[in-house]
Amino acid sequence: MNIDKDLVVRFHYTLKDDAGETLDSSDDAEPMTYLHGHGGLLPGLEEALAGKAAGDKLDVTLPPEKAFGDRVADAEQRIPVKHLGGAKKWQPGMTAVVHTQHGHRQVTVLKVGQTMATVDTNHPLAGKTLTFTGEVVDVREATPEELSHGHAHGPGGHHH
Repeated sequence: MNIDKDLVVRFHYTLKDDAGETLDSSDDAEPMTYLHGHGGLLPGLEEALAGKAAGDKLDVTLPPEKAFGDRVADAEQRIPVKHLGGAKKWQPGMTAVVHTQHGHRQVTVLKVGQTMATVDTNHPLAGKTLTFTGEVVDVREATPEELSHGHAHGPGGHHH
């Protein structure tokens, strides 16, 4: 079965920056799981996976516009420290997760006060050219529940 809209895909990957440094990998973990065609993956990565089948290899280099976008200048924002997720004590340079009306978003902490923090709202990988290598593990039909929710469920996917 080839990857197409409304199919659930599981794949292993290694993510590297343009200097060849490994940034993330699913080695020794569950494969990434997503519902194809529903915006749950980087646009360029989803394009590269379209038409592939279980056992197919992946090797794609994405420019910023097909990955996390270009960096936006002056993307600083002050937010309450209590809205930063991911650590108990914050220091400049750390990556935090904030919950927005558009879902979870990764930000970089620039300055921390007692109650307020200044963060860079650019994704930490914005402006970077990224390379994904890996292999498609399996492709299956989505359940009616997955289709109605717009994402895959189970290991490597979304849990309710």
